[in-house]
Amino acid sequence: MIKFLDLKKINEQYQQELKEACSRVIDSGWYLLGRELENFEAEFARFCGTQYAVGVANGLDALTLVLQAWKELGYIEDSDEVIVPANTYIASILAITANNLTPVLVEPDIHTYNIDPQKIPEAITPKTKAILPVHLYGQLADMPAIMQIAQEYNLLVLEDCAQSHGAHIYNKKAGSWGHAGAFSFYPGKNLGALGDSGAITTDNKELDEVLRALRNYGSHEKYKNIYRGTNSRLDEIQAAMLLVKLKYLQNEIQLRQSVADKYIQGIRNPHIVLPHIFEKTAHVWHLFVIRSAKRDALQQYLNQHGIQTIIHYPIPPHKQVCYEYLDTLSLPITESIHKEVISLPISPVITEEEINRVIGICNQFNH
Repeated sequence: MIKFLDLKKINEQYQQELKEACSRVIDSGWYLLGRELENFEAEFARFCGTQYAVGVANGLDALTLVLQAWKELGYIEDSDEVIVPANTYIASILAITANNLTPVLVEPDIHTYNIDPQKIPEAITPKTKAILPVHLYGQLADMPAIMQIAQEYNLLVLEDCAQSHGAHIYNKKAGSWGHAGAFSFYPGKNLGALGDSGAITTDNKELDEVLRALRNYGSHEKYKNIYRGTNSRLDEIQAAMLLVKLKYLQNEIQLRQSVADKYIQGIRNPHIVLPHIFEKTAHVWHLFVIRSAKRDALQQYLNQHGIQTIIHYPIPPHKQVCYEYLDTLSLPITESIHKEVISLPISPVITEEEINRVIGICNQFNH
């Protein structure tokens, strides 16, 4: 079986360094909000090209805390609207509703699967205060167009960078385009921890300071709580692990891009729609997502031939039980995408033989 993603094999490459980092933390006797986190925050901000990075417990918290911080700062208030792509993972929507804000779902571009900037202005109302673009599957949304719209309508921009670590256009990386960027380091991400963790990037000093309090019970100083915060701290062990893996991220991105190039050049099947990229550096290939009107038959066929695949995502947010009040929305592009997408194996450790096997089996599919 060709695994969809072999995390054990990925982390085995750095096993010795990861163990040394873990030992360093254990021996330090300091396990939260310490030197490892400070070092990782500095290195990750440098990597992303921002002034600040704030480590938090996971990617969902990263999104949620930025919106909460903007409320604390008076930039937005309850029931204000946040524009978000309709075909995103549900975390993007959860962060909005968790802050008593209103998600406004906008259809994606059918070619890139990212929010269609041309559809954003028609969704803007007097209640709109922010845009939450998602760099889905590892490809940057059209940030120059989105930032131009945000500037014209005086809107905040929160980038959902959970899948796009290191993606860039015009030498600007994911997380440095908007007013803030939210990252996940879930183990399966391109920069994955060995557990849950996340981070927020920004150039805004005031936002940075509020976020550091919010992640720590709303407190800068122990037992003095300014805000109704939460417990969302990226711990020292995970920060140390991420420091190790950050050193190798750019190389792993290049390996993923090489795999994607081979898939795009090699897969030739009229039943399969290949991904579209508008700029090579804009896509870091967290996922290699194809579409097929015969998706279920294709997945079964691939599985029978020893190729593991995953569907990202089978049910769009507006069709989930928890958001049943959104079920009346007409989002045909989103719904067709969710019925047709399937993700092929891609990782920095997939072998040439496995790549060729995937290409060959895809080309043989004719159900």
